[in-house]
Amino acid sequence: MNSSLSGKIALVTGGSRGIGAAVAKRLAADGATVVVTYVGSEDAASAVVGEIEDSGGRARAVHVDAMEKGAGTRAVAGIMANEGALDILVNNAGINIMKPLHAIEDEDYEQVFGVNVRGTLEIVRAASREMGAGGRVIVVTATI
Repeated sequence: MNSSLSGKIALVTGGSRGIGAAVAKRLAADGATVVVTYVGSEDAASAVVGEIEDSGGRARAVHVDAMEKGAGTRAVAGIMANEGALDILVNNAGINIMKPLHAIEDEDYEQVFGVNVRGTLEIVRAASREMGAGGRVIVVTATI
């Protein structure tokens, strides 16, 4: 394990699978304590935490649904209460509704906007309030 991020606390939203899981594992391998968020699968998040811990890293998982107003703010508050600091935010959580354009309902739009825009703004804003000098915010986005 590399120690270039030793003593740093990282939050990776959507860290239970895919790109988020890979980022979480890499941050931990570089020495950061990592908090991963998940919505759908506690088992997947626990598996990521287990892999990090089996490699000698420190991690934990928390359920955060970016659709819920205040969820990002509560997640950051929890990190501050448990870890005492937040140095890195990788906002990777995002969703996409795969339907033909004519079939997209208002509820689909509200869900995508709620997670990808409002949820991102909320957690970035909450994290940036707590980060000291040298803190980093990384926002991962994807388009089809």
